[in-house]
Amino acid sequence: MSNKRTELKVSAIRNGTVIDHIPADNTFQVLKMLNLDESNRQIYFGTNLDSKKFGKKGIIKISGKFFEEEEISKIALVAPSATLIEIKDYDVSKKESVRLPETVEKIVKCFNPKCVTNIQHIPTKFTVTQDHKGNMKLACHYCEKTMGEKHIEFL
Repeated sequence: MSNKRTELKVSAIRNGTVIDHIPADNTFQVLKMLNLDESNRQIYFGTNLDSKKFGKKGIIKISGKFFEEEEISKIALVAPSATLIEIKDYDVSKKESVRLPETVEKIVKCFNPKCVTNIQHIPTKFTVTQDHKGNMKLACHYCEKTMGEKHIEFL
């Protein structure tokens, strides 16, 4: 009988956050969007991991980091299937799925170059909606243009 290891063990974090169930294609986008690529914190991440629920998924563990509402909104825009798991003293203290906010302010740039937010220093504001296929859309409060996920550019 073979005694080969079939799983990779990663150190548990004492305090921090695990972002689980990230769509595999979006793992690096989440890392960059949260500026984790420039962080000096201990970060573990994996992508294209097997998931019973999603087929393939990404996961990010950040030591010593708990997210603010604005950061959670960003995560929800890029990874609406994500689960945030807060760890305190090696135990799960909170676990919840991210939810798309009704509105997002000051975190996404309008893709319309003629929008007043791109001409003057006016903070952006979008209403979050879904189209008939369930795809997320952002409607600009000022120019009323609607953009999909692939046009999202974070400020």
